[in-house]
Amino acid sequence: MKILDPNDPFFAKAWVRWVTCVLPMLWGLVEFYYNSPGWGVLFVVAGAYAFYMLIIKTSDNG
Repeated sequence: MKILDPNDPFFAKAWVRWVTCVLPMLWGLVEFYYNSPGWGVLFVVAGAYAFYMLIIKTSDNG
């Protein structure tokens, strides 16, 4: 079982993939703004992982 499966039908639309990547990163920035660096790092890393799995790795496969 994968944590984030890019082949799931939920991620068939490009805008869903981008929103899944961008929202956690934005929330991480909000956490940094409110002096919660632990949560900020957690959300930014989650967004970066989603970006890698849904955007970069998927585009490499064709």
